[in-house]
Amino acid sequence: MNKYYYDFHLHSCLSPCGDEDNTPNNIAGMASVLGLDMIALTDHNTCKNCPAFFEAAKKYGVVPVAGMELNTSEDIHVICLFENLSDAMAFDGEIDSRRVKIKNRTDIFGNQFILDKDDNIIGEDEFLLTNATSVSLDEAPSIVKKYNGVCYPAHADRQSNGVIAVLGTFPETPHFDAVEFNRKENVEEYVKKYSLEDKTVIISSDAHILTNMREKENYFELEDEPYSPEKIRSSLFKLLRGKG
Repeated sequence: MNKYYYDFHLHSCLSPCGDEDNTPNNIAGMASVLGLDMIALTDHNTCKNCPAFFEAAKKYGVVPVAGMELNTSEDIHVICLFENLSDAMAFDGEIDSRRVKIKNRTDIFGNQFILDKDDNIIGEDEFLLTNATSVSLDEAPSIVKKYNGVCYPAHADRQSNGVIAVLGTFPETPHFDAVEFNRKENVEEYVKKYSLEDKTVIISSDAHILTNMREKENYFELEDEPYSPEKIRSSLFKLLRGKG
């Protein structure tokens, strides 16, 4: 077992609110500089920069996790993580069919660039990625599980798109094994107030610009012998599924 410092909520330049400097290579490079061992790319309602992100992570020795920040029909943000890139891309296809496709106004919301492994622009999503999908909070866990992933509410301690802010409480159903907080100092209060003692607590930055990525502080102890990114991801997903 070794400590793996993580950040599982990062946005690239594909998210309209993400800075254009947030390319896959810059994100992986910044993670390495900050001492992070394992990071997830979680753009709004899309995984389309995850293939480039996986290639970039190899260059910097960072373990990549493919993910998405799903915006449910209730306007609640949910982090969806996948053990395998292929499963994430299949999930991306299903969510693409559940998006409400409104043309993006780049002058208002920003660009939505799809990049290759060298950070070259190879495409652009023409429809706004930050609006709600038709996927309900109740549906989300079962859809994610179909693609061998895990999901949990994002930034539960924030007013904007947080599950508690929207619903007034943390729901008993659907069941989530984990919950994300944006600020470590809020964890104790929220865990006690909303009876979240049975949840795996994840603290992530939700960084939309490189300078908002945080230095290594939060970690999980994971089995990593024999060492490989696949082994580490497998250990992480056992933990996130409540089997760690």
